[in-house]
This record gives sequence, C-alpha cells and structure tokens, in this order.
Amino acid sequence: MARRPRSSTLENRTNRLKLPVQKKPHCFTTIAPGVALAYRRCKGAGRWIVRVADGRGSNWTKAFAIADDHEEANGESVLTFWQAQDKVRKLARGTVESGKPITVAEALTDYESDLKGRDGLTGNVSRVRHHLPPALAAKPVSLLEAKELKRWRDGLDMKPASVNRTTRILKAACNLAQKLDPTRITNTHAWKVGLASLRDTHTARNAILSDEQVRTLIAAAYDIDPAFGLYTETAATTGARPSQLVKLEVGDLQHNGDGPRLMMPSSRKGHAGKVIVRKPVPIPASLATRLKKAGAPTDPLLTKSDGLPWSATSADHRRPFEAAVAHAKLKPTTFYSLRHSSIVRQILAGTPLRIIADAHDTSTRQIEITYSAFISHHADAVLRKGLLTGAQPSAGNVVTLSGRRS
Repeated sequence: MARRPRSSTLENRTNRLKLPVQKKPHCFTTIAPGVALAYRRCKGAGRWIVRVADGRGSNWTKAFAIADDHEEANGESVLTFWQAQDKVRKLARGTVESGKPITVAEALTDYESDLKGRDGLTGNVSRVRHHLPPALAAKPVSLLEAKELKRWRDGLDMKPASVNRTTRILKAACNLAQKLDPTRITNTHAWKVGLASLRDTHTARNAILSDEQVRTLIAAAYDIDPAFGLYTETAATTGARPSQLVKLEVGDLQHNGDGPRLMMPSSRKGHAGKVIVRKPVPIPASLATRLKKAGAPTDPLLTKSDGLPWSATSADHRRPFEAAVAHAKLKPTTFYSLRHSSIVRQILAGTPLRIIADAHDTSTRQIEITYSAFISHHADAVLRKGLLTGAQPSAGNVVTLSGRRS
C-alpha cells in the first residue's frame, strides 16, 4: 500500500479551522515526487489544492474539492484529508510534462473549436454551458464521476429529448478531452454511465400543416418582411433545414430540361467528418423567379433585408416566424413544421420513401420513426388504391350446400 503522508494541521478539521482565512494555500504536503496537497482556508468551507511540478522548473496549482470542514465527506465533491490524497494521485497520474489537467469548461471550449473547424453548430456547446453549474464546470474531466453527472442530467428542467441532446454534447467534449490526454483521463465510464441517454424520448411529430395553412403562412411572412417571406417559402417548398438554407449560393439556382432546381447542400447532421454534398431539389418556376439575383456564384442566395446572410441558429428566424404564425392566425408552431409538412406532403403523394429521404437529407428509417403515426393514420386510404376490385362469381358456379336452403 502506498505511504500516506501525515499532517497534524490538515488531517484534522478542528486544526484546519484555526488557520487564518487567506488566498494563499496552507501547508503543502508532498504526496508523491513533484506532487503536493495543500489547503486554502476560506470564510466558509476550505478547498483542497493540488500542486504539480511541470518538469521545467515551474508548477501548476488547482483547487479540486471542498474540505469536510462543515459537512460530512461524500467521496466526490467533499473530501477528507485522506480522500484528498487519493484524488491528488489520480489527478497527477502520468508524466509531469503532461501539463495542467483540463477542466470540463476547458473541454467544452476545445470541443467548440473542433466544431468550428468542422463547420459544425457551435450553438450546441452554448446550450450545455447555460445549464452547467460552476462547480461542475471547474472540475477536471479526469475526476468526473458517474453519480454527479447523473444528478446533473436528472436535474435538467427540460423535455427528455432535449436532455439527450444536451448530454450528448457534454459526452462528446469529454471524449475529445480523453483522446487528447489518454494517460490521465481514464474514467470514460463516468460519462458513459452518468450521461446515458434517456429512453423512449422519440415521439411522432404532430406539427403538420395543411397546404392551405402553409400558403397562408408564407403570405404572412412576406407581409412582415419580403426577405423573410422568401426564406420561408424556400424552406416550405424544399423542406430543408435552416443549416442547409444558409449555405445556398447564387450558383445553386439552376435550370435543366425538367425545370428549375436548387442544388441543396447537405447538413452536418449525422456524424463527424460528414462530407457536404449538393443534391438537386426541384422547385416551381415562380419561386425560381423570386430567388434569381445578381452576384457571384458563391454569394449567399438567401439574405436578410439588410443584405447580411441568415444564421443557422433560431435567433434569426424564431421571432419573425412567431409573428408570421400570429399574423396568419394559426396555432403556435415552430419553423421546423415547414419541414415536417413537406415530408408528409410527399408521403401522401405516394413518393417512394427513398426519394423523400434523399431530397430531405435524412434516412428512410428516420422518416418511418418520426412519421410512423401519421403514415399509419393514412394507411387505409393508401392500401385501398391497391385493392382488387370488380371480381364477381359466375352464377353457374354457385353451389347450394346440402342441408341448407338457398
């Protein structure tokens, strides 16, 4: 068993509370070569501090847990002197040249930079930061435990599907941190278990608008702002996501023998490293006329009234869309109802699911999961189109069974 250094000043809470309150840590106690444990006396409960030599004549220090000055230790966030020693050994695991351990907040920053490099949606990271308590944000990733992550997940005040979207981002950030520092970050089970996805969170979408409602909504959007009206009409016609609409360029509006079309870029949704491709989506001539604009082929096709490009986040379109819904006197709905309505419109038109999925940058499985209730609701009408009709038995082939009267 490893030697457990003693410190009459730190190992006893009564002695610790006699120390003066100050920012400078008290009593550095060597735990291992180049690694020391200290205590910072605060007005409230004190903090355990680790100091690790960096191998280049300097060192780094980090507060990593609360001392059991006023409450019993729980082995996670509140530690005794002896438990703090064990944590310090885990925290300093690896070579002294490996540097300061990364915190959860720093892991999110690194993941955000990684998303930017891959042209991903960095707004997802902001969602996690908004719901992350300061104590958890400041904790080193290498010290995360399943229990505290599960408590955080279960305490999120949002719908289960939103919980899963939020926890997936934190798991991705922790996984990236582990790949960059595999020697010290060995607790991947902490977020695999503590941030496990909630089950049965996928329900069929009911935000389906009739064609007449969509037309009314588009007209209301044009009344509010012609630029937003064009943005809304393009979304309703193609069923594209906002992240795809904002990537459309002037050169993506094309014409062939069958009529006008948009070379719609795919989204980043799906998996890391996904290659962006452009696929033809047919549009009516009326929309093509409104979309036609002068400019270089790489200029944004859809711009706001001030000439600036639209953003993929909901910040740009959420409020004007809410105003358009109110102006059209419709029940409250979201911008994504245009996409859902486009998919259902094609389903009811009898378009093969493979073609619908390809045009909407999704999969047949996802369509079946998301719209299964709606598809089943209309299955009777669809199946009747394939029923055998018109068959009549010949009168000469009718046989009366014995014992029965005709």
